[in-house]
Amino acid sequence: MKKIFLVLVVSLLLTLTGCSSKSIVAQASEPEGDVATYLVGAYMDVQTASETLKNAGFDVLAEYKSFKKGKTLVFTNNALKNEGAKKGRGFASVLRLLVDKERKQISITNPVYFTKAFMQADYTHQVAVKILASLNKAFPGLKDSEDKWEYSDLAGYHFMMGMPYYEDVDILGKGDQAELITKVDNYKKGKNVIFKLKISDTSTLYGCALGKKTSKFVKKIGTQNSNILPYCILIENGEAKALNAKYYIAVSYPQLSMSEFMKIATVPGAIEKDLKKPFK
Repeated sequence: MKKIFLVLVVSLLLTLTGCSSKSIVAQASEPEGDVATYLVGAYMDVQTASETLKNAGFDVLAEYKSFKKGKTLVFTNNALKNEGAKKGRGFASVLRLLVDKERKQISITNPVYFTKAFMQADYTHQVAVKILASLNKAFPGLKDSEDKWEYSDLAGYHFMMGMPYYEDVDILGKGDQAELITKVDNYKKGKNVIFKLKISDTSTLYGCALGKKTSKFVKKIGTQNSNILPYCILIENGEAKALNAKYYIAVSYPQLSMSEFMKIATVPGAIEKDLKKPFK
């Protein structure tokens, strides 16, 4: 009876104040405690997932085979691009959806988790919450992944003492903006480029394939999070840069133990080496 009364009171308040779901999103307070890294939902095939994203107002930039039984859809929208257009924030311009045939599920990068981590002091919670609401509406029944991290610690995330933070990016090359873009476009006749997203006049984000051997690291630490691939290169103001792999792998696999990390000890160096090849 108390629950019914509470529902009636809330409904009355919403009616009297003219509140809508949009205003609720706009007023959403930042979470306390842990935030899920991924949103897990019922399995659907790649075509259905892609169409669902498009119908929800997202642009699907690429389909990428991230492991034998998994395909990653990389997607964006105007809100993500506007956030990513801020200096040094281009990595926040895209989200990813993994169609995981092995586990019979889909897994979506949580916009609250990753934009909080990547946007740092420029993070706007209402933007992330609105994107999250669109995903929840498009994919009913999404649940939090087991992977999660303390929300208040995401902007300053690092694996452990002495390990890199978000801002400790790898500089892959420097020079004229147009020349850097041409180098990526022409490397291996463009076959290495999975997607290309012009964020602004001064920044372009690429999704690039790693070497075949290098990309196998997801098999060692968990293909359920293989939407970490393709790896991104941001060309901005005459610099080509990538998230340090010791940071990006750790923030994408927050439950990774030190012993598991040691299994792929050579991978961060191999990733940096792969990504630098177009700029030699």
